[in-house]
Amino acid sequence: MRVTFVHADGKGCTEAEVAPGDILLDVAQAQLMPLEGTCEGQMACSTCHVIVAKEDFDRLPPASEMEEDMLDLAAGVRRTSRLACQIVLTEDMDGLTVHIPAESRNMQGPR
Repeated sequence: MRVTFVHADGKGCTEAEVAPGDILLDVAQAQLMPLEGTCEGQMACSTCHVIVAKEDFDRLPPASEMEEDMLDLAAGVRRTSRLACQIVLTEDMDGLTVHIPAESRNMQGPR
């Protein structure tokens, strides 16, 4: 299975091999995408906000009310925004494309 990350500047993509059960945030961080995940998946922040490609959005389970509340705090939210920490990849999501928002900044990453 694979996931494609569209870089925040829109000028490039990174493809990653994934397995069912992988969490999208973990995959993104392993690919050096600028997603902090400050709360480590506890849904206490929105630093792992991604924008799912419109054509892929309906393949994901609906966001919980708590996730929707956290997305209200994220910069650059779109209709297909999700928190990467809440997306557990399944075989049905093979080929998923997600965009890293231009507003993403990983303050914990390399400088």
